[in-house]
Amino acid sequence: MEVNSLRILSTSFSPGRIHDFKLYKESKTRIPETVVIKGDLGYLGIQKIHANSQIPKKNTKKHPLSKAAKAYNRQLSSERIFIEHVIGKLKIFKIISDRYRNRRKRFGLRFNLIAGIYNWERDF
Repeated sequence: MEVNSLRILSTSFSPGRIHDFKLYKESKTRIPETVVIKGDLGYLGIQKIHANSQIPKKNTKKHPLSKAAKAYNRQLSSERIFIEHVIGKLKIFKIISDRYRNRRKRFGLRFNLIAGIYNWERDF
């Protein structure tokens, strides 16, 4: 998805439950190094694959976050909120918010159609 246009540019799927980062690694989708990836804590190892990536700082009991780290996390989340809004709009169609009970073979086609409808609505 391109943040400036809020359009969905690429999708990837897998059968069953699989973690988002594992799906990203298995999809072999490569993003140019000039593009900044802004992910959540689910993408903890992405900095090894893509040097120009940003994820929030992690808080632990023994190492609480400093004020600078909290400010960084707040800034990053304020930039990522637009992506979360797009995901929320896609969940209106219930294909990703509920259990998919139709033929798995057609899930990718149907989701891409929904992404196309979303992109078409964004253009107006």
